Amino acid sequence: MDNPRVLLAIALSFLVILLWQAWMQDYGPRPQPSTAPVAATPGEPPGQASSGAGEDLPATHDQALPQPSVTAAKALPVGQQVEVVTDLYRAVIDTRGGDLREVDLLKYPVSLKPDSPPFKLMETGADQLFIAQSGLRVGKGPEPTHHANFRVDRLNYALKGESNVIEVPLQWSDGQGLDVTKIYRFHRDSYVIEVEFRVNNRGAEAWKAQPYYQLQRTPLQNTSRFIHTYTGGVLYSPQDKYQKISFGDMQDANLNREVSGGWAAMIQHYFVGAWIPPADQPERYYSRALANERYVIGMIGPSLSVPPGGEQSTSARLFVGPKLQHRMEAVAPGLELTVDYGKLTFIAEPIYWLLEKIHSLVGNWGWSIIFLTLLIKLAFFKLSETSYKSMANMRKLAPRLKSLKERYGDDKQKLNQAMMDIYKKEKVNPLGGCLPVLVQIPVFIALYWVLLESVEMRQAPFMLWIQNLSSPDPYYILPLIMGVTMLIQQKLNPAPMDPMQAKVMMVLPVVFTVFFAFFPSGLVLYWVVNNTLSIAQQYVITRRVEAAAG
Repeated sequence: MDNPRVLLAIALSFLVILLWQAWMQDYGPRPQPSTAPVAATPGEPPGQASSGAGEDLPATHDQALPQPSVTAAKALPVGQQVEVVTDLYRAVIDTRGGDLREVDLLKYPVSLKPDSPPFKLMETGADQLFIAQSGLRVGKGPEPTHHANFRVDRLNYALKGESNVIEVPLQWSDGQGLDVTKIYRFHRDSYVIEVEFRVNNRGAEAWKAQPYYQLQRTPLQNTSRFIHTYTGGVLYSPQDKYQKISFGDMQDANLNREVSGGWAAMIQHYFVGAWIPPADQPERYYSRALANERYVIGMIGPSLSVPPGGEQSTSARLFVGPKLQHRMEAVAPGLELTVDYGKLTFIAEPIYWLLEKIHSLVGNWGWSIIFLTLLIKLAFFKLSETSYKSMANMRKLAPRLKSLKERYGDDKQKLNQAMMDIYKKEKVNPLGGCLPVLVQIPVFIALYWVLLESVEMRQAPFMLWIQNLSSPDPYYILPLIMGVTMLIQQKLNPAPMDPMQAKVMMVLPVVFTVFFAFFPSGLVLYWVVNNTLSIAQQYVITRRVEAAAG
């Protein structure tokens, strides 16, 4: 290959194509449900489920899975709404099932506008559903599942003064001596919610049930067509580590796996909801695909046996919030992996660590990206120097190679032999610039995912007109600068002998300018800085080689 930059251009184009295909696979047009939503009917007696309910319940050990209903509505039955406000959350718990149905992240506004509402991670809107459900599964008779009706004494809770914990109790009874208290426990400065079941058996017989915890959601709506990030289920186990359970996987087959020390989550760009059961007990993890594009992932635990006159309790933790790696590391093993860097995690993690350290010094994520790009360029300085020397030598030989092509015309064999003779005589390796470029590509892609996945970049300001590094440049200035830098790089490279290659190289800056106009400005900033540093290095090396030849 007489132009190693073509190799880089092809690799980058291939990356863009992969991103586009991934988006089409996960977020492409979907068939609309043929069934219309039906209204909920609240107010049924305690312990009773609504008609048709149960398809989203897990099966007990001796019970088959209920069949999904083709007429099930996305709208959920509703009861009383219990509002909880902490320093980080505004949450809503519904007495119908004791579900966590709304979570507003108070530290993360939807936009940078002064009147912007907080980002709603969990919700039960007409087009979007994401909730956390839990209960005790008996398999027959009245049971405190997420279809039961609970009672509450208050509808409003707030973390005030020096209080560090809020407890929200919900009561359920079967009317025959069994009382269950479901307690939500919120902590100050924490995205971890504890959910505990306390069972008091005043009956004459032992009572057994299996605790379960699950997340139910629909795919995200109105996602970017140019930036693909994974939305779907995740399962972590000590054996297989981080494993994606996509909506397509749930559609194809039900998950049924026993794991100890694991967790299950639904993740999306920047945010996650994850159930974390006790690490010292086995849990059976399951998933289900329901009607109306609803998907469930969760776990059901060992049986809880409560003797007559006895009391028992069981609990799990629920992480609901932004993908802050340090916080998640302290909650559960592997939870930080929900910041999904893909196959290049082993490269991306140290890059993120370095980016974070730089930010601790400069206090601005835009400048952190610039200094990180500079450090990466310094790390690859020698490799880049080898590549640019090879291109400078090829540029020096370009007139002679062009004359050979005119002399031999379509005789490829003689042309190639004559070119090889020149390369041998001048001690020039036509492929000398390829290996350095290939070595750097994984690092560039890993950095791409670091900038794309890190919630710290969300709405982070830089300077001047760039006040949000996670959104596109509002005036398209950075993409245009990037396109100009690509054109300058082409002028420094040897001109391709193949006319088709020359046309491709002329079109690429325009194509990439259009694509990057819709990319987050933090990513475009990285490419602008990287290209600018490359131009400076290549210019110096090219002039040095030309001066030595003269």
